[in-house]
Amino acid sequence: MSDLNFSLLQNMSFVHPEYFYISGFSGIPFIQYYFIFLFFIYFITVFGNSFVLIMIFTERSLHVPKYIGIFNLALADFGETNALIPNLMKTFLFDSQYISYNACLANMFFVFFFSSVQSLTLVVLAYDRFIAICLPLRYHAIVNNSLMSAAVMAVWSFSTVVIGTMVGLITRLSFCKTNVVTSYFCDHGPIYTIACNDNTINSVMAKLSTILCIYAPLIAIVVSYLGILFTLSKITSWAGRLKALKTCISHLLVVGIFFLPVLSTYIAALTFSLHPNARIISTSLSGAIPPMLNPIIYVLNTKEFKDLILKMLKKRPNKI
Repeated sequence: MSDLNFSLLQNMSFVHPEYFYISGFSGIPFIQYYFIFLFFIYFITVFGNSFVLIMIFTERSLHVPKYIGIFNLALADFGETNALIPNLMKTFLFDSQYISYNACLANMFFVFFFSSVQSLTLVVLAYDRFIAICLPLRYHAIVNNSLMSAAVMAVWSFSTVVIGTMVGLITRLSFCKTNVVTSYFCDHGPIYTIACNDNTINSVMAKLSTILCIYAPLIAIVVSYLGILFTLSKITSWAGRLKALKTCISHLLVVGIFFLPVLSTYIAALTFSLHPNARIISTSLSGAIPPMLNPIIYVLNTKEFKDLILKMLKKRPNKI
């Protein structure tokens, strides 16, 4: 075979490693305590989101647009937690930091997919609050179960296309220098940056995905709440304003705990040199904490949930 043909063959083929090594939390002092902390986060998250899913699915009074959105958020929280934390537990319990190439791509897809679904679902819930407060008389005519179901399907379809494209482009990369991923899971950025061929399109897709799945949803939520604040400013009584604003508290808290950790980590990385271990801890917390807190916030701040819990407690048979 001539040197020219051999060179062309090399350019046409991709070098895919058999496995990646997730360096993750290597070298972080007392990391075993952090893994124990993540285990409790996982238990609370799975229990809390399962409770919300079962309550909404079984209680007919909750089969309304708002709770279709909350159901979708809980499903995304449940999915992201199970895509993220069990792999960390495997590393901790079995000291296994290796993951096969295909399993790594699957892990990457599901972590980013469910995170995107969370972000976009918060936009859907913001729209629900916007219509409820700004157009209360037309709320039931505009927002119904069919519309909310269609919005949820659009969220899943959009996330599948964007994240699927982002992950699919990884397959065109060759890894001929190293297979060590400096992250705590199969993170997109740390993987495409260790490729030994041109990764420009991967870098562009990473930025585009961040804009579409993080910044655009946040801007849409901010705009919706500016409209809500403008409407509230027209209400003369403070009692009326507080009553309307109270219906947004749960959603605002969930928006805050989802977006603020992500933005703070990003700003910190731009402002000063963030130590890799600090970045790994902060990003892992920003991925694990919101799914744990979301069901707690909605259960404690939503009258319908509290009423159902009280009803369940009253139905418990008295001990003889």
